[in-house]
Amino acid sequence: MDKNRKKVVIFGIIAIILIVAVLVGVAFIWYWNKKDKEKALNTPEDVISLYVECLNNKDYAGAYDLLTGSSKNEITQEEFVKGYTDTYEELGVSQLIISETNTNKIDTKNAEVSYAMSIESAYGKMNYNNTINLEKQDDKKFYINWNYNAIYPGFEKGDKINVEKTYAKRGSLIDRNGVLLAGGGYISSIGLVPGWMNEETKTSDIAKVAELLGMTVESINKKMSASYVKENTFVELATISKERQMVLQALGEIDGVKIKDVAARVYPLGTKAAHITGYVQKANADDLEKNKAYDESTLIGRAGLESTYDDRLRGKDGYEISIVNDKGDKKQTILKTEKEDGENIKLTIDSNIQETVYSEYIGDNSATVVMNSKTGEILALVSTPSYDPNKFIIGMTTQEWNDISNNPNNPMYTRFLRSYAPGSSFKPVTGAIALQTGSLNATTEYEKSGTSWQKDSSWGSYFVTTLKEYNGPANLVNALINSDNIFFAKTALKIGKEKMEEQLKNIGFEGDIGFEMSLNKSQISNDGKFESEVQLADSGYGQGQILVNPVHFAAIYSAFANEGNMVKPYIELKKDAQTEYLKENAFTKENAEEIKKDLIQTVENAEGTAHSGKIEGISIAGKTGTAETKSAKGKDDKEIGWFNCFVADDNNANQFMVISMVENVENKGGSIYVVNKVKNVLQKIIK
Repeated sequence: MDKNRKKVVIFGIIAIILIVAVLVGVAFIWYWNKKDKEKALNTPEDVISLYVECLNNKDYAGAYDLLTGSSKNEITQEEFVKGYTDTYEELGVSQLIISETNTNKIDTKNAEVSYAMSIESAYGKMNYNNTINLEKQDDKKFYINWNYNAIYPGFEKGDKINVEKTYAKRGSLIDRNGVLLAGGGYISSIGLVPGWMNEETKTSDIAKVAELLGMTVESINKKMSASYVKENTFVELATISKERQMVLQALGEIDGVKIKDVAARVYPLGTKAAHITGYVQKANADDLEKNKAYDESTLIGRAGLESTYDDRLRGKDGYEISIVNDKGDKKQTILKTEKEDGENIKLTIDSNIQETVYSEYIGDNSATVVMNSKTGEILALVSTPSYDPNKFIIGMTTQEWNDISNNPNNPMYTRFLRSYAPGSSFKPVTGAIALQTGSLNATTEYEKSGTSWQKDSSWGSYFVTTLKEYNGPANLVNALINSDNIFFAKTALKIGKEKMEEQLKNIGFEGDIGFEMSLNKSQISNDGKFESEVQLADSGYGQGQILVNPVHFAAIYSAFANEGNMVKPYIELKKDAQTEYLKENAFTKENAEEIKKDLIQTVENAEGTAHSGKIEGISIAGKTGTAETKSAKGKDDKEIGWFNCFVADDNNANQFMVISMVENVENKGGSIYVVNKVKNVLQKIIK
């Protein structure tokens, strides 16, 4: 026998041995499981325990096996399984817990077990006491003398569980001044009544209705020709927002049209606050599967604060769970809970500011945060382009949905939740960290390096570039006024990788800042650290792989307005709230004041990159930023424009901070485009 054949034979023998071993193991496990199950039938308590275990595992056929022969003559396995399946599914049973079992042996063959049962259901916990009779059969083991009472005390053949629901009112989202952002209201249901129509103009009238509602004539005629339609039938065609007054007026002038008010959830600000409010939809199949207490009319928050606060807004429906007979008559109530209406949640948002900001940025891909720099209250959160959340209530045509979902600018993308390359708007952060670590001071001067610089030849062909040379020393204030990339690249290298990483993490990078809405974290780099000197240098002026979330950026900049303390941004209005700090003493008072003073000059100084944002009579501190975003192939590179600013006069009643980012500003004037937008907003909201 050759060597290869020998190997095949040996492997074959090993395989046979392994298969035999597996089969023996399976048989061994089956045998002992069988022995354990048989042993479990020796005492009444063990039988009841096994019975409940089968019910918990939804092994209703296994539970049926524990019945006496006489019980099986009274109910088939199919009827038994259906009885438990229907009952427990209707209740949404997740667990049964048996306790306080007590056995009374009547004689050598009969016993009764009393017990306490706790049922965890979709509607709450149900507790009851019950008794089951058991009988020893010919195999010397106990079996259950079963009747319908075992399902629930008082249950009889033909009985069912009935659930009556009392719907909770969904709470509202309200702005700081009591203006409704999301809540109960009315929409207009549009329909035709055949008997009201003018036969002579019927064809043209239907065409007018179709045009006004964005429907086809064919779809309207199909609805009108349904078998249920009579002369006085209201044939609903569509629902529309009551804000569409011109459409409603035009429809009202057409013979046969009837307009009815229908209660619905409404979003009065529509597109202007869509990314804050989000929207609701009726529960879908997945929702109904996850929660048996839901039904097809349950509203679920799908985005924005409707989703964040869904449990609080939705409240709790009330239920009366009863046993009813085969005629539907109520026999007994087994659980009743009162409804709890959802909370009304008041927000820090100011609708006037929200609308002002939104109106300024229509047509842009942008994210803007307006915050009270002293308290952390978010006054506006705007993402453009936007969508109308009312459409998810009144319904959308296929074309309307396609217009949203296929829009390359992605109107449903909430930009203020994301993170972006900050560009030069990050330079004040680098400057503050340098002061904090002692890497430089306000009077430190670097040698002028022109508009192109590299540390040494180890950087190969890579150079840091800046836009212009400027008069005066290369110190912190001039570097901020003139937005000197080279100065901040050198400064980042002086700080060093370890200290830079440590200080950035200290102010919230790579972490969760605890905002109510889920924010993308601000990152140091893709892997959370600086991999090279070049990456560190680029990060010093807001390039590299640094990404910052706009809401987090507001918290960071707030340190420059609050003697070094970073306020914690929040959006739910708190009664008698005290200012909460995300990070106290993020920077020393002296260092924060130095950056603040320099940012004021960046706006006030005629050479400052933010000088066009100057507002007469108001002290503004701010910094521009233009971040380059590289495409995968290095073509069609885009620019993100930033302007971050705050009112720098502590005596001003309007302590506004604005963090604003606009995408694709490369052909709009860069960050100056954003500066002008922010200036327009501030001039309108500062009173």
